[in-house]
Amino acid sequence: MTQASTLLSQRFRGYYPVVIDVETAGFNAQTDALLEIAATLLTMDDSGQLQIAQTLHFHVEPFEGAVLNPSSLAFNGIDPYNPLRGAVSEREALTEIFKAVRKAQKDAGCQRAVMVAHNSAFDQGFLNAAVERNSIKRSPFHAFVSFDTTTLAALALGQTVLAKACQAAGIAFDNKEAHSALYDTERTAELFCHIVNRWQNLGGWPPPFLGSVNDEPEEQAAE
Repeated sequence: MTQASTLLSQRFRGYYPVVIDVETAGFNAQTDALLEIAATLLTMDDSGQLQIAQTLHFHVEPFEGAVLNPSSLAFNGIDPYNPLRGAVSEREALTEIFKAVRKAQKDAGCQRAVMVAHNSAFDQGFLNAAVERNSIKRSPFHAFVSFDTTTLAALALGQTVLAKACQAAGIAFDNKEAHSALYDTERTAELFCHIVNRWQNLGGWPPPFLGSVNDEPEEQAAE
């Protein structure tokens, strides 16, 4: 195991952070269609700086019987049945993402993946609903733990809106590109890396009680 992977495995108590963004046809994860999903995998250099490694992105076919709210489609500009989307099934998208996440998690020496997202409860709800709907038995992601960049940005930058938080962090943000899962995921990943790295640069990491963060997470110990 490299020094960088050791640092990453220690940084979040054995959790491997993966940035997720979804575009949907509404707000109800149980009934409304998942239309787009992107996942950005992260890595860490030998100095402990978090960086983007790669991003996976899929347009997704609405599941059978899914609700398609016109107001949501007008907002994100998605035509669910446009053949040029190259959409795949929920199962295919999740299978490919989970495969990549498991490999990256293993390479980093981490025990489990954790979702990072802006307003993470929303994205986590849709991911979990798709996992259940497709009877996927084992997701690499923790079922309820997540890292919310809305909260982190409020603390570190005094902003909660993704575009304004990126602006405060010096990250370029094009509002015309927003509300695409690919674009929003990568900007969220940049924002998360900025906050984590800034905390280290300011002397906040590692803390003097570093030994305690290497303990096995209570949730995993109970499983």
